[in-house]
Amino acid sequence: MTPLLYPALHASHAGIWIATPDGEARAVGRGEAIARAADTPMILLNAPLVAARLGYPELSGLDLLELFAFVHPARFAVPTPKGLARAIGLAPPADDAGAAAFLLCATETLLARMEVSDWHEREGAWTSAQSLGRLRWPWAASVNQRIAKPERQERWLFARLPEWEEKAPRSPPRTIHVPPAAAVDRLDELTGHGAEERPGQRAYAEAAAAAFGPRASPDSPAMLLAEAGTGIGKTLGYLAPASLWAREADGAVWVSTFTKALQRQLDREGEKLFPDPRTRRDKMVVRKGRENYLCLLNLEDALQGGFAGRAAILAQLVARWAAYSKDGDMVGGDLPGWLPTLFRRNGSTALTDRRGECVFAGCPHYRKCFIERAARASADAEIVVANHALVMVNAARGREAANRPTRLIFDEGHHLFEAADSMFSTALTGQEAIELRRWIAGPEGNSRGRRRGLAARLSDVASYDDEGGRAINAAAIAAQQLSSDGWLQRLAEGQPFGAIEALLAAVRGTVYARAASEDAGYGLETELVDPDGALVEAAGNAAAALDALHRPLVQLGRRLEAVLTDGPDWLDGQARARIEGAVMSLGWRTETIAGWIALLGRIGGPADPDFVDWLAVDRAEGREYDIGLHRHWLDPTRPLADLVLKPAHGVIVTSATLSNGDWGAAEARSGAHHLPRPPLRFEAPSPFDYAAQAEVLIVTDVKKGDIPSLAGAYASLIGAAGGGALGLFTAIRRLRAVHARIADRLARDGLPLYAQHVDPIDTGTLVDIFRDDPHASLLGTDALRDGVDVPGHSLRLAVMEGVPWSKPTVLHAARKLAQGGSAYEDRAVRARLAQAFGRLIRRADDRGVFVILSSAMPSRLLSAFPPGTPIRRVTLAEAQEHVRSRLSSVTLSGHARPEDVLTGDS
Repeated sequence: MTPLLYPALHASHAGIWIATPDGEARAVGRGEAIARAADTPMILLNAPLVAARLGYPELSGLDLLELFAFVHPARFAVPTPKGLARAIGLAPPADDAGAAAFLLCATETLLARMEVSDWHEREGAWTSAQSLGRLRWPWAASVNQRIAKPERQERWLFARLPEWEEKAPRSPPRTIHVPPAAAVDRLDELTGHGAEERPGQRAYAEAAAAAFGPRASPDSPAMLLAEAGTGIGKTLGYLAPASLWAREADGAVWVSTFTKALQRQLDREGEKLFPDPRTRRDKMVVRKGRENYLCLLNLEDALQGGFAGRAAILAQLVARWAAYSKDGDMVGGDLPGWLPTLFRRNGSTALTDRRGECVFAGCPHYRKCFIERAARASADAEIVVANHALVMVNAARGREAANRPTRLIFDEGHHLFEAADSMFSTALTGQEAIELRRWIAGPEGNSRGRRRGLAARLSDVASYDDEGGRAINAAAIAAQQLSSDGWLQRLAEGQPFGAIEALLAAVRGTVYARAASEDAGYGLETELVDPDGALVEAAGNAAAALDALHRPLVQLGRRLEAVLTDGPDWLDGQARARIEGAVMSLGWRTETIAGWIALLGRIGGPADPDFVDWLAVDRAEGREYDIGLHRHWLDPTRPLADLVLKPAHGVIVTSATLSNGDWGAAEARSGAHHLPRPPLRFEAPSPFDYAAQAEVLIVTDVKKGDIPSLAGAYASLIGAAGGGALGLFTAIRRLRAVHARIADRLARDGLPLYAQHVDPIDTGTLVDIFRDDPHASLLGTDALRDGVDVPGHSLRLAVMEGVPWSKPTVLHAARKLAQGGSAYEDRAVRARLAQAFGRLIRRADDRGVFVILSSAMPSRLLSAFPPGTPIRRVTLAEAQEHVRSRLSSVTLSGHARPEDVLTGDS
């Protein structure tokens, strides 16, 4: 076998090292590393991250992560030398200096893996390697040397995927009671004999049983609001009565989450509910929105030339993964989160159905579709794990009405309000309008891809039904008034085309005239009050244009329903399913357009007190990326209650921070106050000894807005803790500025620092890296404050740059005025503080310090922290000493595996 002739390059904030093919490694400067990388192909680990470390964005080479994804598709690995070593069974390098030589060893190990007889992912590898060779994948030559041509035809990808089967509709669940004692017995069965006695968990299971009895009257579900502190074990607490009811009633319980991390945890808990893997596959299903799953038709198009260059290589690696994936979930499933980020202009989003263009039964892969398989599996499952958005979409748009769940559990219930706020809002923006135009008109100009318009998707209907054909043509003509490619440039030049672009131009002018902002780089907004004549006129023209589009789409929907009723000869099962899908998609879009027309009718007319309307120009770092009008419910729990809660028979809303001592606010933010029957309440405080395990320090001498002082504070505190710090910011600019000042310094001390919005790595992978190394620290924003858990010693210090006040948006100001003024603001801040503090202590043996770098921290907000937690106002020097003394005894020998992640309030 030809030996490897490539050197290896490793770069971190601590330095840069190159190892020659014989394994000899030496430190080099940035200039030499860039020059060598430009001249010689090098083995790298996470090329985009190495490129960022070098400041050389054009860096390319042989990325070991791509090779790992080829050799072991659908297998987990933390994308660091240490994480890769664990994944392939090698000893990790002792430090950064040894990492370059390790990359050579890891390369040979992965290539050799393809030659062993028990390589489990061999099927399809040779075929895939040939395609990758034609695409000039850097690893192709080395891989093809190691894979022998199979003696028989390979069953690759589409041939490997199983087909789902149609089943008779499921009968409605039987009416039963779940006695509290039975729920506790089921809990004992799940936790196992000899498990630790957890009184709070048993009380939780007893309380949750109340949601699984028959409801008293229509629109009046049995509803439980349950606050269970960290460490109670609420997940099994509600799964015990839920699984008992599902089994006895032959029904499905939908468990809804806000984060993908909790979905992963619930999926693992399924091993306790259903120990047999085959039974678990049938009885417990994870559901997500369509846009999360690989679309096989999009993949086929990419493999057949729809993608070019590096994007085509990504498509081949995704195809390799798809043949071994559990469920085809590309976002939070078993596709490594780091894989798409390796491709700078990655096409992963084009491989999912993000535009709602599915042709359903008209697709040649319909019977193998991951999305359809998940939908059908959930129809027969006992436990369906979904997310808040999907539950609300299904309820609001009538999807899968025959299998509407009657029992709902909203975990991470403190996010229910914002999920409803997003779901039931309206946004008429340039980006939304251009997507609608593409869905109707299909490809225009020089656009490429599989995108097809209405005429192409419904050509058989047009040929059968003259009225339907005329409606399709009328819609295509009316869609020309929507924004199109290049609209932002035309608006900047003062040359809008069509009624919608003219409206957006008027919106832009009004926003820039009225909005006040100290920061010229980020978004602007203004209330929709007293619009000028130009905006009123543009709104009237846009409303007329949208009405001209709405009418033929509604007519087309009626004609399609008539076709289904008439049942012509050509309407076989596949055609019927495809038209039913088209009816559903049309219904969604006609509702959207109707909402836009209603919003435009508000301009120049009276305000609707139920809604908050505003105009916005969305910008990032000075660049405009969208413009539009926005409408949100002042109280989004009203449609939540009407469409989701009232049709259910039993509902549990639960979280570790559901009430924060204010049950009235909990009822208001969950929609319970809109129900005729008041909810039950349950509360179980955390069993942890916060007085001994945690401490809150409020630093009083870091000047607000002083970036050097802020950076120095973070560096000194992280150094005192020896890493293991989660730094939370309210502004991306400050995060980046602090990271730039301290990353190199900390790395030289053996304390790696990672950051959202800086490192070219997805957030989930950043958390995996942070969790895997107890000396690493991570800086981030809101996404790291909620829903992510790093149990054990990898997270022992949490630092907030200041009090997490709400951003002063138009929407926030309206709700603050309507819901109690400063009291409303204080509740929101306390909830953020409680969630942030909740990242720190996850287990009985955890120890940690929570630091707020703000002398202006009001005492009235300190009730956000658990009773008994020591709270001190100190100087930075005193805080540094507190951190060092409290955390110096923390043992760093044990830390959680990435796959053992829990969630924010489990």
